[in-house]
Amino acid sequence: MGLPVVAIVGRPNVGKSTIFNRLIGERIAIVEDQPGVTRDRLYGKGEWLTHNFHVIDTGGIEFGETDEILTQMRYQAELAIDEATVIVMITDGRTGVTDADLELARMLNRTGKPIVLAVNKVDNPEMRADIYDFYTLGLGEPFPISGSHGLGLGDMLEEVVKSFPAPDEEDTRDDIIRVSIIGRPNVGKSSLTNAILGEERVIVSDVAGTTRDAIDTPFERDGQNYILVDTAGMRKRGKVYENTEKYSVMRAMRAIEDSDVVLVLINGEEGIIEQDKKIAGYAHEAGRGVIIIVNKWDAVEKDDKTMQRFTELIREEFKYLDYAPIMYVSAKSKQRVHTILPKVNEVAEAHSMRVPTSVLNDLVTDATIRTPPPSDRGKRLKINYATQATVKPPTFILFVNDPELMHFSYERYIENKIREAFVFEGTPVRIWTRKKT
Repeated sequence: MGLPVVAIVGRPNVGKSTIFNRLIGERIAIVEDQPGVTRDRLYGKGEWLTHNFHVIDTGGIEFGETDEILTQMRYQAELAIDEATVIVMITDGRTGVTDADLELARMLNRTGKPIVLAVNKVDNPEMRADIYDFYTLGLGEPFPISGSHGLGLGDMLEEVVKSFPAPDEEDTRDDIIRVSIIGRPNVGKSSLTNAILGEERVIVSDVAGTTRDAIDTPFERDGQNYILVDTAGMRKRGKVYENTEKYSVMRAMRAIEDSDVVLVLINGEEGIIEQDKKIAGYAHEAGRGVIIIVNKWDAVEKDDKTMQRFTELIREEFKYLDYAPIMYVSAKSKQRVHTILPKVNEVAEAHSMRVPTSVLNDLVTDATIRTPPPSDRGKRLKINYATQATVKPPTFILFVNDPELMHFSYERYIENKIREAFVFEGTPVRIWTRKKT
């Protein structure tokens, strides 16, 4: 069922965002200089020892009515109930227990979720004596931490991971392709989900460790196993869910993180809007395989150049996704829907492809002979050795004499040569430059 989710909740100004940034480390710092590839600081991925998990900073979600602290906290609690595997309640060791803390603790207790109580801003040993007041919240042992100094987080995380469910062996099998359909509301995600699953939709019992009413759907087609990661599961009605674009983005981001291949859905009738670019940017930044799918194509008035013009528009608006194939379908009439899964298979294969080191070095050597590396102030870049570090996405390390000499355009040239040779369709390719030691 994907990674566990840790929700950080607490009244304003207790240091939630500082703790959030500590937990996600540098993962959020990869921001490309491209429009549409920026990440809201309310959702990220953390790790502790052998555990990986999603982190939600509920403080980063503003629901209006900011003067009403209790209204804010009620929304946070609702969010945590819906999404979290474990809830971390942050309090302030300097101000002590407040009425708002007591109210939030009561709300969280009613969720039935595991709750870890952290007392922030405990920056020195003398302050530890003051944490015992927090037992009055009825949430068990308070963990003294300091977000600004990074103290005590290990003990807190040790407690957090105790409540994670055991990894689902089914999910970790290599032969399963995890696919999610993302896009803004009303582009046809549910219709496409049903069109892909057809009559074979599997009714899955609710799995321990999740309270989502939308659950991931395993299915099999032509001997290949898939899991459709559900993002169309926002079935609750109410202010939080209807009025908060960030909430739908957060759902999409969680689904993206749990996928191998992401289908970015665009409404062919309405064209491309800013939110489409934002959501697609998350898939690119997360390093997932991407296919752009234009839905409702049957409803578009067409001439012999319509598809070509729309493709050019997509390439212009989604410059950072120039590697993603584009498909035109109608979920309603099922037009061309049967072509999606074969393309998913191709992209998943490219996403997990490993290139032999000897072949890679021959290719890089040939590329540098054809177009010699740039020089700066009389010093020329020299690529000594290349190796593939990881897959999903394919990530290559170039060992060079001086990383400062690697110009973006030459890195792009090397990437294009790798793509030409190995057909990495639908997957980002990452290149890191390291100094030869």
